[in-house]
Amino acid sequence: METMALLEKETVENLLPQKFPFVMVDAMHSYTETSLVSGLKIQPDNIFVQNNTFLEAGLIEHMAQSVALHTGYQFFLKNEIAPTGYIGSIKEIEIKKLPKLDDNIQSEVTILQEFAGITLVNIVTTLNNEEIANGQMKTVLAK
Repeated sequence: METMALLEKETVENLLPQKFPFVMVDAMHSYTETSLVSGLKIQPDNIFVQNNTFLEAGLIEHMAQSVALHTGYQFFLKNEIAPTGYIGSIKEIEIKKLPKLDDNIQSEVTILQEFAGITLVNIVTTLNNEEIANGQMKTVLAK
């Protein structure tokens, strides 16, 4: 299922602290205060593509940048500059399948807890409506 992007690549990249060639999110499909759906089309110039396959590290970075996009968009809506965030911990990441070149993946981020700049999220990544990865991350905003 192809979902229209709420925000396109250039706008998304402006909301992320990462810059080319390390950007692993190119679309935002939906946003609420407690959730976000991001997307990425796997391109040949992606640094995490090897033998036409998007590697585990790229998938995990895509998941983390999806969380960063949620934070960046929150601050954008308030006309504020988003602080830099860091991965505090990664818990129970399960990777079931690796996407291939030209695949479009989507990650749904759900905020489980947010307190004092620390956010706990659940992330589910899909390819053609099939779950290919899931896990939890804790992110921390720099002071």
